[in-house]
Amino acid sequence: MSRINENIRHLRKEIGWTQQGLADQIGIKRSLVGAYEEGRAEPSADKLIRFSEAFNVSVDSLITKDLRIETSDDKPFKVLSITVDNEDKENIELVQQKAAAGYMNGYADADFVSALPRFQLPFLPTNATYRAFEISGDSMLPIPSGTIIIGKYVENLSELKNGNTYVLVTKKEGVVFKRVFNYIEDRNKLYLTSDNKFFSPFEIEPQDVLEIWSATAYISLEFPDPHEKPDINIENLLSAVSGLKDDIQKLKEKD
Repeated sequence: MSRINENIRHLRKEIGWTQQGLADQIGIKRSLVGAYEEGRAEPSADKLIRFSEAFNVSVDSLITKDLRIETSDDKPFKVLSITVDNEDKENIELVQQKAAAGYMNGYADADFVSALPRFQLPFLPTNATYRAFEISGDSMLPIPSGTIIIGKYVENLSELKNGNTYVLVTKKEGVVFKRVFNYIEDRNKLYLTSDNKFFSPFEIEPQDVLEIWSATAYISLEFPDPHEKPDINIENLLSAVSGLKDDIQKLKEKD
């Protein structure tokens, strides 16, 4: 049984597009989107491919799966909103510090995302989606506050690599830039650490994560201070995470 019409309507609303907004993304008339959603017509093969690219789902999922009820602990993120230039190349949207709080609510809103500053970096691989985040604070020195981190979109939690740096958009902590250690299988937790040893590591639940972006490059108007050399040895970070886990376990035993 085809679920195309239900899935198109559901995914469009999840992203926050109007029928006209989706029509503009696909390059078709709004009335045709309405016909697809109401089941009065079905997209041709080439239009199905355009829908799958716009929604970031496979054609097979679009046709056969009920995406309204499908859930996965491994893939808790919303459909990603993007913008493109006049040549249909994806932009890199910039989330400045002043927009970080709003981004937590508007990250899936196509109108919000389209209003963000955007730019292109031609040297980045074109087989991924990127977003830029202006970080604040000294927790990741020698990368200073105000640096722009270019992140590559991470679709599944299983793709996380322990000790690598990521920008996480979370419900409780906001937008943070940290090293991440994945202990979901053991404790249903992600452990976040800073490169600045004066900042303590902390944990979050995977359900708290809205988006994850793997740090790929950065832009800064300041050169790193050669005297600022926090200890970022991975073994030390693992030791700190292990200590945090032990402390948490002791607190649980007291309850």
